[in-house]
Formats: sequence, structure tokens, C-alpha cells
Amino acid sequence: MKVPLLDLKAQYATIKDETMETVSKVFDGQHFINGPEVKMLEEKVAEYCGCKKAIGVSSGTDALLCALMALDIGPGDEVVTSPFTFFATAGSIWRVCAKPVFVDIDPATFNINPALIEEPISEDTKAIMPVHLFGQVADMAEINSIADNLALDVVEDACQSIGATYKGEKAGSLGTVGCFSFFPSKNLGCAGDGGIITTNDEELGERMAMIRMHGSKPKYFHSIVGGNFRLDTLQAAVLLVKMKHLDGWSEKRRQNAAKYNSLLAGVEQITLPVVKEGNVSVFNQYVIRTQKRDELRKYLMEKEIGTEIYYPLSLHQQECFKSLGYRKGDFPESEKAAAEVLALPIYPELADDQIGYVAESIKEFCGR
Repeated sequence: MKVPLLDLKAQYATIKDETMETVSKVFDGQHFINGPEVKMLEEKVAEYCGCKKAIGVSSGTDALLCALMALDIGPGDEVVTSPFTFFATAGSIWRVCAKPVFVDIDPATFNINPALIEEPISEDTKAIMPVHLFGQVADMAEINSIADNLALDVVEDACQSIGATYKGEKAGSLGTVGCFSFFPSKNLGCAGDGGIITTNDEELGERMAMIRMHGSKPKYFHSIVGGNFRLDTLQAAVLLVKMKHLDGWSEKRRQNAAKYNSLLAGVEQITLPVVKEGNVSVFNQYVIRTQKRDELRKYLMEKEIGTEIYYPLSLHQQECFKSLGYRKGDFPESEKAAAEVLALPIYPELADDQIGYVAESIKEFCGR
């Protein structure tokens, strides 16, 4: 049996006709930049996340970058974030010439550990950028409490967590701004790159809308310098179709996670994902831990089971951030996670027998 890590073709087959009809309308209208579908998507995402504004942008990375630019974070400023995340988190901070300041993670959730955030904060710190990793929201009550006390902005890197909730509130509505990615492999993915920013600060939302259009308002008049961060109309059209299915797909991911949890319960060499009380995860990834990660991955590959390592090297150890002065051992939980994590197939169209095959293969490996 073959079990891919992700099967986008299976999802597309269920929405092909509606998607092609919607995309065809965009071609008929020939309004490829800032077409009506972009505004429609922004309104739907804002309502979905419980925010006043949503601003469509060209990628999750550009969402982070645009948010930082709008908050006037730049040279000499510091942003506290996690070293265990996709590169764009710290890369966006670096690109505005600010300094990423890393804080170790909670080993249970892989999210930033709020108890460690205050220690490295300095007079140069302007924001905290928590990452809602693998579909679970970080401990935003603690993070917001710190931010409020120190008058810091909070930029939610929610690129993996659209639809996830924390104490009943949606990801993207809990900080100053929320940043999402529509990369094709995400729970809500488009047919290429895309992203969106959410906020309850309408003035800040208008500023981000300007920045994504080279800082112009009205056209050809620039009070600030922005970038070309627009979301294509075609991508917005695809996302409008997929949004109708998002909650159902996320629920199916949770069901698949529950099946894995049941089948792998008691396997001593494996640590299963932890969802903290008050959280509802959307399981963008289902990530287990094992000290024999590389051996297990090789074994599953031989069984034609797809897996991935998110992420094999902590950001503080990346060559491009060498000048920050961090060393191996500075963030032991992040480094340990990088050596142990393995993502299993979790996509909504996954069949029960495929889940069973993956679980039995893991048990076989652990029982050798």
C-alpha cells in the first residue's frame, strides 16, 4: 500500500467542477489584479476569523513582512520569536533589518514557551511573534499579558493554523495582526502562493492595504514605501471555493488524528501530539516524536509511506543567522525537537485502512 504525505489530487477531484467554473469567470472578466474575488475573500476571512479587516497578500511570508513594515519595525528593533518554525518567521524580521530574538519552545506543543519570553526583552524590543505551529494556537493569554504590560505589538504567525481556536477565539484575532499562508499544502491552500493578514485595528489594516500596493493611495501617489504584495484574483477565486469546505476538512483531520492516537497509544518509543486544554487544533501536521526518528523514517519510506521533518535545524543554528551569536545548546528543547520530530500523513481524504497501515508499520518498527 502507498500512503503519500499529502494527496492534493484527491482533494481537487471533489471540487474540480466548481473550481474550474469559478476560475473561468475570472478569465471572462479579465480582472486579474484586485478583482472582486479578492474583496469577497477578504470579507469572508475577516468574518471567519472574527476580525474587522483582512488584507489579501501574495504569500504568508509577505504577510509577515507587510505586517512588520506597517508596524514600523526596522533597523535597531528586536522581535521575540521561536527558533523552531519555518524560516520565513525569522526571515521576515531580518528582511526589515530588525533582529530576531529567540526563545525556546514548550516541548509538548512545540510553540514558544511564554515563561521564557520576558528574560531577553530589552528597550529595543518592539514585538512578539508567536508561531501557532502545526495547527495549534500558542498560549496567547500569557503572551498578550506580557505584551500589554510592556506595550509590545503581537504578530501572530498563524500560517499553519487557519480555523484553529484558543479559548473559543480564532487564530489571527488574538494579537495586533494575524498572518496566514495559502501555500497549496496548507489546510486552506490556493493554486500557488497566497496569504492574508487579519487585524481588529482598522487604521493599521488600511496601512497594510497601502503597503501591499507599493504604499500608494490614491494610485500613483505614495506617502510611504511599500511593496508588491498583492493577492492574485485567480488565487482568491480558488480560495473562495475551498473556504466552503475548510471546517469539514479540519474536522476530518482531527478525526484522523484521533485514530492515530488510538492506534498508537502505549507505543513506548513514540510520543504523540499534545493539544492543550482550551485549544482546538486543525492539525496542519500530525507530528510524533521518537529518538529513532531517522531510522523510523527510512523504514516507513521502504513501506512507501510519506513523511516529512518539520524542521531539521533550529533557526538559531542556521548559517545565515550566525552573526546573532547563538550557539548549539542555547535552546535545548528546540534542538531536541529538531532531532526527533516526524510528520505523518494527516490529510482529510486519508482512508482508514491507510491510517491503519501507517500505525501498524510504526508498531512493527518499534517492536523489532
